[in-house]
Amino acid sequence: MTRNYKADIAVIGAGVFGAWTAYQLRRAGADVLLVDAYGPANSRASSGGESRILRLGYGPDAIYTRMAQRSFVLWQQLFEQIARPQLFQPTGVLWLAREHDPYCEATLKTFQQNDVKFAKIERAELNIRYPQLEFGPVAWGMLESDSGVLLARQAVQALVAAAQSMGVTYVQAAIRPPKNGTTRLQFVETTGSTRIVADKFVFACGPWLPKLFPQLLSELIHVTRQEVFFLGVPAGDNRFLPDQLPAWIDFNDLVYGIPNLDNRGVKIAIDEHGPPFDPDTGERIVLQESVTRLRAYLARRVPALADAPVIESRVCQYENTSNGDFLIDRHPAFENAWIVGGGSGHGFKHGPAIGEHVASLVSGSAQVEPRFALATKDKVQKRQVY
Repeated sequence: MTRNYKADIAVIGAGVFGAWTAYQLRRAGADVLLVDAYGPANSRASSGGESRILRLGYGPDAIYTRMAQRSFVLWQQLFEQIARPQLFQPTGVLWLAREHDPYCEATLKTFQQNDVKFAKIERAELNIRYPQLEFGPVAWGMLESDSGVLLARQAVQALVAAAQSMGVTYVQAAIRPPKNGTTRLQFVETTGSTRIVADKFVFACGPWLPKLFPQLLSELIHVTRQEVFFLGVPAGDNRFLPDQLPAWIDFNDLVYGIPNLDNRGVKIAIDEHGPPFDPDTGERIVLQESVTRLRAYLARRVPALADAPVIESRVCQYENTSNGDFLIDRHPAFENAWIVGGGSGHGFKHGPAIGEHVASLVSGSAQVEPRFALATKDKVQKRQVY
């Protein structure tokens, strides 16, 4: 006999957005069912990598700076509650700025207006503090001293475990696209023909959103292939440990780096959007041309690693809206369903604040943020949020 599941609220997707939404809804007293096709922070998921930078800098976009500040508090509260403070690594985050740098200058102004703790560092001081890096055209830097790195996969899995300990039910199952025909969604069906019945639904499915809602989202959520590399440091070389080198953001080159956490090597990723990618069937093997491009960057910025071996690599995906703003809105066909996504490349850190916001939307105590509304999304990619 096929088992059906019932709950007040079903959250589809156990990545960082869905897991935090389920956690916050349960804290508010709801009976919550959390569903994922492959498991929390699995290897196909946008939340499935080893590490994510927790930064507060967003140029002039103070809305994201404030969300990151709130999320930082909630991450720390969670890690204290579950006695795993090491899931946040306080490396600091260093922004590398050019002489005339509108984005970094706007970030500095936003920091000043929102009480962010930071230090502006002139070029001569950068050379002294961080000899591991060759700064080239970099004229100055900003150090977010309290920021750092979240151990992403472990953090999401710990969060789901915490949610389960509070009473959230977790089910591993793949969902079929919901059927239209009524203004309320009565249930969703799994690929195993199990029904999940709920009063309300939250779809936080990342790169699977266009597959679940092809007519609505296939041209509004852009899923792209992204590559990440870990470089082996020289034997006995401590210069790349997190107490010696912060995470850094080379915004003008669209590259970010993370120091040698857990002795896995220095993580480097080129942050520009790649070609379209299928999260289910895409092969996750890096391209040789990407390795060549990585080597060229290392020769310029981190010469000590220019010839270092790639000891680990990863192909993941981004799922972004046209401009990089989140998509958090009610489904236009279902009055009791919400869509949460568009976060790849910068969304992981915001999971806690997004969970709070979605819980408030579902309860009716909040309104949709205009920047996150479905109506503001476009079909043509023109990235503005980084």
